[in-house]
Amino acid sequence: MKILKYLFFLLLIVIIAGAIYVATKDGNYQVEESVIIKAPVPVVFNEVNNFKNWEQWGPWMDDADDLIVNYPENTTGQGASYSWKSEELGDGSIRNAKVIPNSTIDQILIFKSSYGESKSDGYWRFEEVEDGTKVTWGIIGEQNFMEKLAFTFMDQGFTAMVNPMFVEGLEKLKKITLEKMDKYAVNVDGVTTHGGGFYMYATTASKIAQIQTRMQQMFADVSLYMEQNNITAMGKPFILYNQWDEQNNSAIYSAGMFTPSLVITPAESSVLNGMMPVQKVIKTTLTGDYKYLKQAWERAYKYAEENDLPVAINAPAFEVYVTGPEESPNPAGWVTEIYIPLLDPTQVEEETEATSLL
Repeated sequence: MKILKYLFFLLLIVIIAGAIYVATKDGNYQVEESVIIKAPVPVVFNEVNNFKNWEQWGPWMDDADDLIVNYPENTTGQGASYSWKSEELGDGSIRNAKVIPNSTIDQILIFKSSYGESKSDGYWRFEEVEDGTKVTWGIIGEQNFMEKLAFTFMDQGFTAMVNPMFVEGLEKLKKITLEKMDKYAVNVDGVTTHGGGFYMYATTASKIAQIQTRMQQMFADVSLYMEQNNITAMGKPFILYNQWDEQNNSAIYSAGMFTPSLVITPAESSVLNGMMPVQKVIKTTLTGDYKYLKQAWERAYKYAEENDLPVAINAPAFEVYVTGPEESPNPAGWVTEIYIPLLDPTQVEEETEATSLL
Protein backbone atom coordinates (compact mmCIF):
# COMPACT_ATOMS: atom_id res chain seq x y z
CA MET A 1 0.00 0.00 0.00
CA LYS A 2 2.84 2.36 0.85
CA ILE A 3 4.29 1.81 -2.62
CA LEU A 4 0.94 2.71 -4.19
CA LYS A 5 0.77 5.86 -2.08
CA TYR A 6 4.26 6.85 -3.15
CA LEU A 7 3.41 6.17 -6.80
CA PHE A 8 0.19 8.17 -6.43
CA PHE A 9 2.00 11.15 -4.88
CA LEU A 10 4.74 10.88 -7.50
CA LEU A 11 2.13 10.91 -10.27
CA LEU A 12 0.39 13.83 -8.59
CA ILE A 13 3.68 15.74 -8.40
CA VAL A 14 4.34 15.06 -12.10
CA ILE A 15 0.85 16.24 -13.03
CA ILE A 16 1.18 19.38 -10.92
CA ALA A 17 4.65 20.09 -12.32
CA GLY A 18 3.38 19.55 -15.83
CA ALA A 19 0.41 21.82 -15.21
CA ILE A 20 2.71 24.51 -13.81
CA TYR A 21 4.99 24.13 -16.84
CA VAL A 22 2.10 24.44 -19.29
CA ALA A 23 0.49 27.31 -17.36
CA THR A 24 3.71 29.32 -17.28
CA LYS A 25 4.55 28.55 -20.92
CA ASP A 26 4.39 31.61 -23.19
CA GLY A 27 1.15 31.30 -25.13
CA ASN A 28 1.34 34.66 -26.91
CA TYR A 29 1.36 34.52 -30.68
CA GLN A 30 1.33 36.82 -33.70
CA VAL A 31 0.99 35.69 -37.27
CA GLU A 32 1.41 38.23 -40.08
CA GLU A 33 1.78 37.96 -43.84
CA SER A 34 1.77 40.48 -46.70
CA VAL A 35 1.30 40.45 -50.46
CA ILE A 36 1.39 43.10 -53.17
CA ILE A 37 -1.61 43.14 -55.52
CA LYS A 38 -1.49 45.11 -58.76
CA ALA A 39 -4.75 46.91 -58.05
CA PRO A 40 -5.91 50.24 -56.56
CA VAL A 41 -6.25 50.33 -52.77
CA PRO A 42 -10.06 50.84 -52.82
CA VAL A 43 -10.52 47.73 -54.98
CA VAL A 44 -8.55 45.49 -52.62
CA PHE A 45 -10.08 47.09 -49.54
CA ASN A 46 -13.64 46.59 -50.82
CA GLU A 47 -12.91 42.94 -51.57
CA VAL A 48 -11.81 42.30 -47.97
CA ASN A 49 -14.42 44.57 -46.41
CA ASN A 50 -17.32 42.40 -47.62
CA PHE A 51 -17.47 39.13 -45.67
CA LYS A 52 -19.48 37.43 -48.42
CA ASN A 53 -16.40 37.72 -50.64
CA TRP A 54 -14.41 35.60 -48.16
CA GLU A 55 -16.14 32.49 -49.49
CA GLN A 56 -14.00 32.80 -52.63
CA TRP A 57 -10.59 33.19 -51.00
CA GLY A 58 -10.88 32.43 -47.25
CA PRO A 59 -8.14 29.82 -46.58
CA TRP A 60 -10.33 27.62 -44.37
CA MET A 61 -13.39 27.62 -46.63
CA ASP A 62 -12.28 24.44 -48.41
CA ASP A 63 -10.87 22.67 -45.36
CA ALA A 64 -14.15 21.18 -44.10
CA ASP A 65 -17.01 19.50 -45.95
CA ASP A 66 -19.49 20.32 -43.19
CA LEU A 67 -18.79 24.06 -43.00
CA ILE A 68 -21.99 26.10 -42.61
CA VAL A 69 -21.61 29.89 -42.86
CA ASN A 70 -24.16 32.28 -41.41
CA TYR A 71 -24.42 35.94 -42.43
CA PRO A 72 -26.27 38.67 -40.51
CA GLU A 73 -27.89 41.59 -42.33
CA ASN A 74 -24.70 43.65 -42.19
CA THR A 75 -21.65 42.07 -43.86
CA THR A 76 -19.62 45.19 -44.73
CA GLY A 77 -17.97 47.96 -42.74
CA GLN A 78 -17.71 48.55 -39.01
CA GLY A 79 -19.82 46.17 -36.94
CA ALA A 80 -20.14 43.68 -39.81
CA SER A 81 -19.67 40.01 -39.00
CA TYR A 82 -20.18 36.41 -40.00
CA SER A 83 -20.03 33.06 -38.21
CA TRP A 84 -19.58 29.42 -39.06
CA LYS A 85 -20.27 25.97 -37.67
CA SER A 86 -18.22 22.85 -38.36
CA GLU A 87 -17.51 19.67 -36.42
CA GLU A 88 -14.22 19.32 -38.31
CA LEU A 89 -12.92 22.86 -37.81
CA GLY A 90 -14.93 23.95 -34.80
CA ASP A 91 -17.28 26.91 -34.58
CA GLY A 92 -16.27 30.53 -34.79
CA SER A 93 -17.06 34.10 -35.75
CA ILE A 94 -15.36 37.28 -36.98
CA ARG A 95 -16.55 40.82 -36.33
CA ASN A 96 -15.19 44.13 -37.58
CA ALA A 97 -14.37 46.23 -34.52
CA LYS A 98 -12.90 49.20 -36.38
CA VAL A 99 -12.87 50.14 -40.05
CA ILE A 100 -11.02 53.04 -41.65
CA PRO A 101 -11.88 53.03 -45.39
CA ASN A 102 -8.97 52.12 -47.68
CA SER A 103 -6.60 51.90 -44.71
CA THR A 104 -7.41 49.62 -41.77
CA ILE A 105 -9.74 46.84 -40.63
CA ASP A 106 -9.47 45.62 -37.03
CA GLN A 107 -11.36 42.44 -36.16
CA ILE A 108 -12.29 40.23 -33.23
CA LEU A 109 -12.04 36.49 -33.88
CA ILE A 110 -13.63 33.87 -31.68
CA PHE A 111 -12.90 30.14 -32.12
CA LYS A 112 -14.71 27.36 -30.30
CA SER A 113 -13.16 23.91 -30.32
CA SER A 114 -12.59 20.91 -28.09
CA TYR A 115 -9.88 22.99 -26.38
CA GLY A 116 -12.43 25.60 -25.34
CA GLU A 117 -13.12 29.13 -26.58
CA SER A 118 -10.32 31.46 -27.63
CA LYS A 119 -10.36 35.12 -28.62
CA SER A 120 -7.90 36.81 -30.98
CA ASP A 121 -7.43 40.23 -32.54
CA GLY A 122 -7.18 40.23 -36.31
CA TYR A 123 -6.07 43.13 -38.46
CA TRP A 124 -5.76 44.19 -42.08
CA ARG A 125 -3.60 47.02 -43.41
CA PHE A 126 -3.80 48.48 -46.92
CA GLU A 127 -0.93 50.60 -48.25
CA GLU A 128 -0.50 52.17 -51.68
CA VAL A 129 2.82 51.20 -53.23
CA GLU A 130 4.39 51.65 -56.65
CA ASP A 131 3.14 48.29 -57.94
CA GLY A 132 -0.38 48.59 -56.52
CA THR A 133 -1.50 47.75 -53.00
CA LYS A 134 0.44 46.13 -50.19
CA VAL A 135 -2.00 44.08 -48.11
CA THR A 136 -1.01 42.92 -44.64
CA TRP A 137 -3.10 40.36 -42.75
CA GLY A 138 -2.32 39.48 -39.16
CA ILE A 139 -3.64 37.98 -35.94
CA ILE A 140 -2.58 38.51 -32.32
CA GLY A 141 -3.68 36.48 -29.31
CA GLU A 142 -2.85 34.24 -26.38
CA GLN A 143 -3.51 30.53 -26.13
CA ASN A 144 -5.60 29.21 -23.26
CA PHE A 145 -4.34 26.41 -20.99
CA MET A 146 -5.83 23.57 -23.05
CA GLU A 147 -4.41 24.96 -26.30
CA LYS A 148 -0.95 25.30 -24.78
CA LEU A 149 -1.21 21.74 -23.45
CA ALA A 150 -2.24 20.40 -26.85
CA PHE A 151 0.54 22.19 -28.74
CA THR A 152 3.11 20.90 -26.24
CA PHE A 153 2.73 17.46 -27.82
CA MET A 154 2.56 18.66 -31.44
CA ASP A 155 5.44 18.73 -33.90
CA GLN A 156 4.87 22.40 -34.79
CA GLY A 157 3.71 25.43 -32.87
CA PHE A 158 0.60 27.50 -33.41
CA THR A 159 2.36 30.12 -35.55
CA ALA A 160 3.95 27.52 -37.83
CA MET A 161 0.58 25.82 -38.28
CA VAL A 162 -1.44 28.98 -39.01
CA ASN A 163 1.11 30.86 -41.13
CA PRO A 164 0.56 28.77 -44.33
CA MET A 165 -3.17 29.51 -44.11
CA PHE A 166 -2.50 33.26 -44.22
CA VAL A 167 -0.15 32.83 -47.18
CA GLU A 168 -2.74 30.75 -49.02
CA GLY A 169 -5.53 33.20 -48.25
CA LEU A 170 -3.58 36.22 -49.50
CA GLU A 171 -2.58 34.45 -52.72
CA LYS A 172 -6.21 33.53 -53.34
CA LEU A 173 -7.24 37.13 -52.57
CA LYS A 174 -4.73 38.36 -55.14
CA LYS A 175 -5.97 35.94 -57.80
CA ILE A 176 -9.66 36.69 -57.22
CA THR A 177 -9.13 40.46 -57.15
CA LEU A 178 -7.25 40.46 -60.45
CA GLU A 179 -9.86 38.21 -62.05
CA LYS A 180 -12.68 40.51 -61.00
CA MET A 181 -10.82 43.55 -62.32
CA ASP A 182 -10.33 41.86 -65.68
CA LYS A 183 -14.00 41.21 -66.39
CA TYR A 184 -15.44 43.09 -69.36
CA ALA A 185 -18.39 43.06 -71.75
CA VAL A 186 -18.97 44.53 -75.21
CA ASN A 187 -22.48 45.24 -76.43
CA VAL A 188 -23.36 46.66 -79.83
CA ASP A 189 -26.45 48.72 -79.03
CA GLY A 190 -27.23 49.28 -82.71
CA VAL A 191 -28.14 52.34 -84.78
CA THR A 192 -29.29 55.45 -82.97
CA THR A 193 -29.22 59.24 -83.32
CA HIS A 194 -26.64 61.26 -81.45
CA GLY A 195 -27.79 64.77 -80.61
CA GLY A 196 -24.43 66.46 -81.17
CA GLY A 197 -24.00 70.02 -79.90
CA PHE A 198 -21.38 72.62 -79.09
CA TYR A 199 -18.25 71.50 -77.29
CA MET A 200 -14.95 72.81 -75.93
CA TYR A 201 -11.89 70.86 -77.01
CA ALA A 202 -8.10 70.60 -77.23
CA THR A 203 -6.39 68.76 -80.08
CA THR A 204 -3.08 66.93 -80.35
CA ALA A 205 -1.31 64.19 -82.30
CA SER A 206 0.63 61.26 -80.88
CA LYS A 207 1.40 57.60 -81.16
CA ILE A 208 -1.72 55.47 -80.66
CA ALA A 209 -0.23 53.90 -77.52
CA GLN A 210 0.10 57.36 -75.94
CA ILE A 211 -3.55 58.36 -76.26
CA GLN A 212 -4.68 57.14 -72.84
CA THR A 213 -1.85 59.02 -71.13
CA ARG A 214 -2.16 62.22 -73.16
CA MET A 215 -5.92 62.53 -72.89
CA GLN A 216 -5.86 62.87 -69.10
CA GLN A 217 -3.86 66.10 -69.32
CA MET A 218 -6.00 67.31 -72.23
CA PHE A 219 -9.21 66.84 -70.25
CA ALA A 220 -7.60 68.67 -67.34
CA ASP A 221 -6.67 71.59 -69.62
CA VAL A 222 -10.17 71.82 -71.08
CA SER A 223 -11.83 71.57 -67.66
CA LEU A 224 -9.56 74.27 -66.24
CA TYR A 225 -10.28 76.62 -69.15
CA MET A 226 -14.02 76.10 -68.77
CA GLU A 227 -13.84 76.67 -65.02
CA GLN A 228 -11.79 79.85 -65.37
CA ASN A 229 -14.20 81.23 -67.96
CA ASN A 230 -17.43 80.11 -66.23
CA ILE A 231 -18.39 77.79 -69.08
CA THR A 232 -20.92 75.15 -68.10
CA ALA A 233 -20.12 71.53 -68.96
CA MET A 234 -22.80 69.15 -70.21
CA GLY A 235 -22.62 65.38 -70.23
CA LYS A 236 -19.49 63.27 -70.06
CA PRO A 237 -16.00 63.86 -71.50
CA PHE A 238 -15.22 62.38 -74.92
CA ILE A 239 -12.38 61.80 -77.37
CA LEU A 240 -13.02 62.67 -81.02
CA TYR A 241 -10.77 60.82 -83.45
CA ASN A 242 -9.99 63.29 -86.24
CA GLN A 243 -7.52 60.96 -87.91
CA TRP A 244 -6.46 57.37 -87.23
CA ASP A 245 -3.44 55.88 -88.97
CA GLU A 246 -2.95 52.29 -87.84
CA GLN A 247 -0.15 51.67 -90.34
CA ASN A 248 2.02 54.47 -88.96
CA ASN A 249 0.81 54.03 -85.36
CA SER A 250 -0.34 57.64 -85.12
CA ALA A 251 -3.54 59.55 -84.47
CA ILE A 252 -4.89 63.09 -84.36
CA TYR A 253 -7.58 63.45 -81.71
CA SER A 254 -9.48 65.96 -79.61
CA ALA A 255 -10.48 65.81 -75.96
CA GLY A 256 -13.79 67.56 -75.47
CA MET A 257 -16.66 68.51 -73.20
CA PHE A 258 -20.12 69.49 -74.46
CA THR A 259 -21.42 72.97 -73.64
CA PRO A 260 -24.94 74.51 -73.80
CA SER A 261 -24.05 77.09 -76.45
CA LEU A 262 -21.43 78.55 -78.76
CA VAL A 263 -18.34 79.98 -77.05
CA ILE A 264 -16.04 82.44 -78.80
CA THR A 265 -12.42 81.80 -77.79
CA PRO A 266 -9.39 84.10 -78.25
CA ALA A 267 -7.22 83.48 -81.30
CA GLU A 268 -4.26 82.43 -79.13
CA SER A 269 -6.30 79.93 -77.07
CA SER A 270 -5.30 76.26 -77.20
CA VAL A 271 -8.82 75.34 -76.11
CA LEU A 272 -11.38 75.90 -78.85
CA ASN A 273 -15.12 75.58 -79.47
CA GLY A 274 -16.61 73.21 -82.00
CA MET A 275 -19.99 71.99 -83.21
CA MET A 276 -20.88 68.31 -83.58
CA PRO A 277 -23.84 67.71 -85.91
CA VAL A 278 -26.89 65.59 -85.15
CA GLN A 279 -26.09 62.31 -86.85
CA LYS A 280 -27.00 58.66 -87.20
CA VAL A 281 -24.44 56.46 -85.46
CA ILE A 282 -23.66 52.91 -84.45
CA LYS A 283 -23.49 52.90 -80.68
CA THR A 284 -21.39 50.29 -78.86
CA THR A 285 -20.88 50.04 -75.09
CA LEU A 286 -17.78 48.66 -73.41
CA THR A 287 -18.05 47.80 -69.72
CA GLY A 288 -14.54 47.17 -68.47
CA ASP A 289 -10.91 48.24 -68.73
CA TYR A 290 -9.81 50.56 -71.54
CA LYS A 291 -7.41 47.84 -72.72
CA TYR A 292 -10.45 46.17 -74.27
CA LEU A 293 -11.40 49.20 -76.38
CA LYS A 294 -9.79 47.66 -79.45
CA GLN A 295 -12.10 44.64 -79.22
CA ALA A 296 -15.09 46.97 -78.81
CA TRP A 297 -14.17 48.99 -81.91
CA GLU A 298 -13.66 45.80 -83.92
CA ARG A 299 -17.08 44.53 -82.86
CA ALA A 300 -18.68 47.84 -83.85
CA TYR A 301 -17.15 47.87 -87.34
CA LYS A 302 -17.96 44.19 -87.81
CA TYR A 303 -21.58 44.99 -86.95
CA ALA A 304 -21.59 47.72 -89.61
CA GLU A 305 -20.20 45.33 -92.20
CA GLU A 306 -22.59 42.48 -91.36
CA ASN A 307 -25.60 44.80 -91.54
CA ASP A 308 -24.50 46.74 -94.64
CA LEU A 309 -24.39 50.01 -92.73
CA PRO A 310 -22.45 52.71 -94.64
CA VAL A 311 -19.85 54.26 -92.32
CA ALA A 312 -19.16 57.96 -92.84
CA ILE A 313 -15.40 57.84 -93.29
CA ASN A 314 -14.99 61.62 -93.21
CA ALA A 315 -17.01 62.06 -89.99
CA PRO A 316 -14.87 61.51 -86.87
CA ALA A 317 -15.86 58.61 -84.61
CA PHE A 318 -15.68 59.23 -80.87
CA GLU A 319 -15.66 57.68 -77.40
CA VAL A 320 -17.71 58.98 -74.45
CA TYR A 321 -16.42 58.10 -70.98
CA VAL A 322 -19.62 57.55 -68.99
CA THR A 323 -17.89 55.99 -65.98
CA GLY A 324 -14.13 56.08 -65.46
CA PRO A 325 -11.43 55.84 -62.79
CA GLU A 326 -12.77 58.86 -60.89
CA GLU A 327 -16.16 57.20 -60.38
CA SER A 328 -15.05 53.57 -60.13
CA PRO A 329 -11.61 52.43 -58.94
CA ASN A 330 -12.35 48.99 -60.36
CA PRO A 331 -11.80 48.89 -64.16
CA ALA A 332 -14.55 46.26 -64.43
CA GLY A 333 -17.02 49.08 -63.63
CA TRP A 334 -15.82 51.53 -66.28
CA VAL A 335 -18.37 52.29 -69.02
CA THR A 336 -17.29 53.68 -72.39
CA GLU A 337 -19.65 54.40 -75.28
CA ILE A 338 -18.34 54.25 -78.84
CA TYR A 339 -20.08 56.16 -81.63
CA ILE A 340 -19.38 55.54 -85.33
CA PRO A 341 -21.16 58.04 -87.65
CA LEU A 342 -23.11 56.65 -90.61
CA LEU A 343 -23.82 58.19 -94.00
CA ASP A 344 -27.35 59.52 -94.31
CA PRO A 345 -29.49 58.21 -97.22
CA THR A 346 -28.78 61.32 -99.33
CA GLN A 347 -25.03 60.86 -98.98
CA VAL A 348 -25.34 57.18 -99.87
CA GLU A 349 -27.24 58.04 -103.08
CA GLU A 350 -24.68 60.69 -104.02
CA GLU A 351 -21.78 58.28 -103.49
CA THR A 352 -23.60 55.59 -105.50
CA GLU A 353 -24.19 58.00 -108.38
CA ALA A 354 -20.59 59.15 -108.31
CA THR A 355 -19.38 55.56 -108.39
CA SER A 356 -21.65 54.72 -111.36
CA LEU A 357 -20.30 57.69 -113.31
CA LEU A 358 -16.79 56.38 -112.90
